[in-house]
Amino acid sequence: MGVMDRFLGAGTAVTTVANAATGMAEVFRENATRRMELDEEAYARAITQLSGEFAAQPRGWFDGLMNGLNRLPRPMLTMGTVGLFVYAMAEPVGFGLRMQNLNLVPEPLWWLLGAIISFYFGAREAHYFRTRPVIRANAAAATLAALEGDGFEDNAALRDWASAQAEH
Repeated sequence: MGVMDRFLGAGTAVTTVANAATGMAEVFRENATRRMELDEEAYARAITQLSGEFAAQPRGWFDGLMNGLNRLPRPMLTMGTVGLFVYAMAEPVGFGLRMQNLNLVPEPLWWLLGAIISFYFGAREAHYFRTRPVIRANAAAATLAALEGDGFEDNAALRDWASAQAEH
């Protein structure tokens, strides 16, 4: 544009026409640079929120011990089951004898073991069910609240959408 300005001698007119053409082109095709800037801003906000949510809280030795103990049952059950398969292949006679002995365990004891395991895993599932994030019924209101103050004042479409959502 600098050469054209000097050659034609009409700097402001050429700049105005170029800006108008750019604005007109953005009506039909979005500005890729602006889209990249907005995407990067959204990514930075998401990462900031994520790091705030999952920041490690300082805990004592007892909390660490309890967290470690709470993480043991599932790996122990898994490794124990795999260990039974290995034991069955390595020592089939001993494995068969022990399985016959398990058949002698009374049925109420099996029910008790099943209840203990069910309550353990059921309580964990209930805990995660109770502490899951609450999703608002009106997602548009949440989106509108998130957009306020985000610097989208220059976007007429978002302003129209926001005003339409505010009326409902």
